[in-house]
Amino acid sequence: MSRGRVLIIAGSDSGGGAGIQADIKAVTALGGFAMTAITALTIQDTVTVHDVFDVPAGVVADQMRVVLQDIGADAIKTGMLHRADIIEAVADTLARYAPDVPLVVDPVMVAKGGAKLLVPEAATALREKLIARATLITPNLPEAEVLSGLKIAGVQDMPAAATWLLRQGPKAVLLKGGHLEGPMLVDLLAHEGQIDRFENTRIDTTSTHGTGCTMASAIAAGIAFGLPLKQAVVQARAYVQKAIETAPGFGHGHGPLNHAHTVQRR
Repeated sequence: MSRGRVLIIAGSDSGGGAGIQADIKAVTALGGFAMTAITALTIQDTVTVHDVFDVPAGVVADQMRVVLQDIGADAIKTGMLHRADIIEAVADTLARYAPDVPLVVDPVMVAKGGAKLLVPEAATALREKLIARATLITPNLPEAEVLSGLKIAGVQDMPAAATWLLRQGPKAVLLKGGHLEGPMLVDLLAHEGQIDRFENTRIDTTSTHGTGCTMASAIAAGIAFGLPLKQAVVQARAYVQKAIETAPGFGHGHGPLNHAHTVQRR
């Protein structure tokens, strides 16, 4: 029985808008139970990532192991992994302790402010060790370009990129089109031999810090409760859109979302 348990493997954002902090908030706001394995500590605000301190790969693996052995998980989500040895440790631990648990991979590479969150030489490890076994991957367009080597200049290029990524092994690909210009935001879900298209009117805002982390974790929460993949994506997109629309407006850069919009204040 699916019980809403989500193990999140990602970096910490001291500003609270992205990373582990956004993941925990999203899963909790959707009724799930969030557990964590922290891969890195970032000194981060809404403007930029000022510095990154890595957690040793063995410590990441141990965090995962004890949680999976004791509590278990109904879904697993990865975010910032940063280095190849961490990716390999995560993949090995999943293979040993959670081989059949659905895996959502958010291939985090660059922060909103431009800082690199995945060292270049780790992209191959990410593609071969985690993406190949994922239930779903959730790349934005720059990440999809790095992973596929394809140029995505417009919506017309997105189906080919999503199809190419699907051939690398994941069961499904949610290709997010937020980096394109224009009044409409288009995402594509490639799965089960078809491509579903989702459209929303673009919200004119700078409160977009952590949208990728939040989306992937929200989808993982839906999966953890047993929702079919497409329904989990629909629920997550609606949750993220409302979180952007009601964002608190904090900070001097890309501000955080309102992850708690589902929570009724007393």
